[in-house]
Amino acid sequence: MLAKQVKLKIDSCHEKSGEEADPDGGIKQLLAPVYGSRYINDPIPKYELPSSSLPPLVAYQLVHDELNLDGNPALNLATFVTTWMEPEADRLMQEALSKNYIDADEYPQTVELQNRCVNILANLFHASDSADFNSVGCATVGSSEAIHLAGLALKWNWRKRRNGEGLPTDKPNIVMGHNVQVCWEKFARYFEVEPRYVPLSENRYVLGVEEALSMVDENTICVVGILGSTYTGEYEPIEQLNQALLEMNNKTGWDVPIHVDGASGGFVAPFVSPEIRWDFRLPLVRSINVSGHKYGLVYPGIGWVIWKDESDLPEELVFHVNYLGGDEPTFGLNFSRGAGCVIAQYYNFLRLGFQGYREIMLGCQSVAKFLTDSIEQMGRFEFLSKQTDLPVVCLKLKNTHSYSVFDISEELRKRGWIVPAYTLAPNAENIAVLRIVVREGFSEDMAGLLVSDIKKVVTYLESASHPISKVAEAGFATPETTKFAAGKTKTRGVC
Repeated sequence: MLAKQVKLKIDSCHEKSGEEADPDGGIKQLLAPVYGSRYINDPIPKYELPSSSLPPLVAYQLVHDELNLDGNPALNLATFVTTWMEPEADRLMQEALSKNYIDADEYPQTVELQNRCVNILANLFHASDSADFNSVGCATVGSSEAIHLAGLALKWNWRKRRNGEGLPTDKPNIVMGHNVQVCWEKFARYFEVEPRYVPLSENRYVLGVEEALSMVDENTICVVGILGSTYTGEYEPIEQLNQALLEMNNKTGWDVPIHVDGASGGFVAPFVSPEIRWDFRLPLVRSINVSGHKYGLVYPGIGWVIWKDESDLPEELVFHVNYLGGDEPTFGLNFSRGAGCVIAQYYNFLRLGFQGYREIMLGCQSVAKFLTDSIEQMGRFEFLSKQTDLPVVCLKLKNTHSYSVFDISEELRKRGWIVPAYTLAPNAENIAVLRIVVREGFSEDMAGLLVSDIKKVVTYLESASHPISKVAEAGFATPETTKFAAGKTKTRGVC
């Protein structure tokens, strides 16, 4: 009976495709083990649509097998992005796969969960309206979209002020450190804002307050402060920047605000360093972006942008749509997208609470300290990261060697570890570093294995049998070098 049903199904498929039916062969192929199937032994079209269909299990196995060539997410110490969530969160996301986040009239409770998340974050960041459950903000695909939205609001507010004073609006600029993530460069280019980058130095790897203020003028839409540089994990001196900018505004009559890029640190500092004043407690901080898919502990991609109050988001930027069933305000560069990440973010807030997040962040910092202390005992590295900021370990070689941090990174990759090597931003591009990002799920036990493998790699690279590094010959091995091999530098900021 089963064979007859299978035969009818195969005949039906062949009739639809116009192919000649082969009852015996069709049944054999359908019931054959995946790796015994002719589909596995024949080449598949990779860059054009196949002329006929594949059985679902075969299609799955072909794709699954190719993805084995990707790195192991658990050993990916290059990314800040979450690679593990609890099974209950996985289940909620699976259940929401068919939900379109933008369909507010069809999925009103999903919108309610987003609004709750916005208010929770606004409260965490000390926004003025959070106590009234009327906070201003929205979910985004990630901090990149959040930054574009915040930047647009800042530009429109600046233009409105200038128009009100009868002043020209054709030369907006934005001041930020050269260590910003590439999305800031995109914002400036896409929305025609002049970027003014504060250069780093060999002993300062984040924005300098005096250097930033020297670039500010009446056309500055904002100064960007980063709560956790992707290069070294350091927090920028946002409170000092706020005070200095306040004094400048009072003296000049300008109204230059601050935007805080809290992509990583926005979910770390409130829980482990609440005494640091970087958020809406500072009068000039008008908007903050934060990545839920980093230390917010949600899979990619979810970000958030929060404004201090309603006046910081121009009404002209908010659109109202009604063709989905009801009037719904929307502000975003994207429209349709899955609801799973928003739901997972609310799950984390509900599941962990303040104390749960605090315990996880303290755990990450503890592992980062263990790594720093253990690697320091090797005597070959100098650390650029600070143990008080993000749980990141950023290190460079102390002295001249016949190998470089790029060689260490390459050798660790053979073991499965993904530890990036890169150069810092201008004017510190002569410094090449390794960076290890500690996330939830990376235990001290795993950190100990990483330390052991770094020791083995260093021993191998220092052995007489190891050939002199091509990268070292190109000039990466010494702190004094300024010339770098093509293709070995890092683009602006890494997630």
